[in-house]
Amino acid sequence: MGDTPGPAGPTAPLLIACALGIEHLALRTGRARAGTAPGPVTVLRTGMGPKAAETAVARALGESRAAGAAVIASGFCAGLAPGMHPGDLVVADETRTAGTSDACTGTELLADALARAVPGRTVHTGPLTGSDHVVRGHERADLRATGAIAVDMESAATLRIALRSGPRPVAAVRVVVDAPEHELVRIGTVRGGISAFRVLRAVLPAFYEWHRSLLLPRR
Repeated sequence: MGDTPGPAGPTAPLLIACALGIEHLALRTGRARAGTAPGPVTVLRTGMGPKAAETAVARALGESRAAGAAVIASGFCAGLAPGMHPGDLVVADETRTAGTSDACTGTELLADALARAVPGRTVHTGPLTGSDHVVRGHERADLRATGAIAVDMESAATLRIALRSGPRPVAAVRVVVDAPEHELVRIGTVRGGISAFRVLRAVLPAFYEWHRSLLLPRR
């Protein structure tokens, strides 16, 4: 389900996890234009939902080539905050699920890198909450009341299992595919879905910059 270039080098690998085929396609085609990564990179399609994400990520991190990997959960999300638009970016400072939360690494650095990689797109930072189903209508308002700015089904599960597998840098970056004023029926069938796909295809340079910063010696 994932793809890994060449033999692993001496630097820590990067695992980018997404759920859907269309997300995987965007990230894979984006890699062709993203330049050289600072270490081995795997783009993993986990399948939809938190349980699928946990299973796939745990399996991937159990392989020797992914030992110590930094992990980014990526793909699409539903925006919760008024004024969000399809194609906006969400960088989580923490992911939440079932009353627990996991802090993300290098949120500001990643947000700044995304602003450079996808100029003209709004980048939001804040809590990203998890759900086991597609959230619509009043449920969005309820989640927004908790302080979350966006919701998806896999990010919280991905980061939770990644940290359970050992200490490592983790992040979650999502592209808003629908929002309270712009609900979509199906990804990719309207302009908002196409816009989100194009933005997701452009994020890899920012991911590489974030990953590269983690490999620099600390003073």
